Amino acid sequence: MTFQFILFTASIAAGVIAAISGFGIGSVLTPVVSTQIDTKLAVAIVSIPHLIGTFFRFVRLKRFVNRPVALTFGIASAIGGLLGAVLNAYASAASLAYVFGALLVFAGLSGITGLAERMELKGPWRSIGGFMSAAFGGLVGNQGGIRSAAMLGFDLSKQSFVATATAIALVVDGARIPVYFATQHDGIFRSWTIVLIATAGVLAGTFAGTRLLDRIAERVFKRVVSLLVLGLGIFMLIRAGS
Repeated sequence: MTFQFILFTASIAAGVIAAISGFGIGSVLTPVVSTQIDTKLAVAIVSIPHLIGTFFRFVRLKRFVNRPVALTFGIASAIGGLLGAVLNAYASAASLAYVFGALLVFAGLSGITGLAERMELKGPWRSIGGFMSAAFGGLVGNQGGIRSAAMLGFDLSKQSFVATATAIALVVDGARIPVYFATQHDGIFRSWTIVLIATAGVLAGTFAGTRLLDRIAERVFKRVVSLLVLGLGIFMLIRAGS
């Protein structure tokens, strides 16, 4: 019962964070779920509430999507996400935790220092950045942090940032989730209660978070996103080393 309460609370928080930053469901829920089951299976399980919450967020913000960024970055992300999901079945759980944390720390520091804004991806680099971020994301269960680090350099309003990141996340989920089901369907079905609790919490948090996004000043938005990424990355590295 204690785990279910923690999971539901964390799912609400994940939904709020994702509604503000365009990512965060996998970042928050994967370490929580992995306290009960193997990290690789946790990645697959969390992908389900991630998809549902992302779709709900997309419906609410779809009018703000920047189509050129979503297309160039998104298509490459789908390909990378598919590759990462396939590699997930063969990677070790221990290495996944370290990679996960390191990617988030890099993303957070890039945003806080302004490096991400000075290194805007243009032309073919958008596709390369989308592919690489999603490949790591499919491997460790969350490409949002590193993807958003690249997107911090784009000239997007806060609503457009979140909406575009959400649209790309939907494309990536569509590519990686079939692979998770093909390789780990037994474990996913055995964990149906975790899926239901997490999904309910994510939807509640998403609803609250989309309203909170309107209250965040445009000038501080990117720093808020970067701090969220950095904090999650540090947490994951500490947890992986304990």
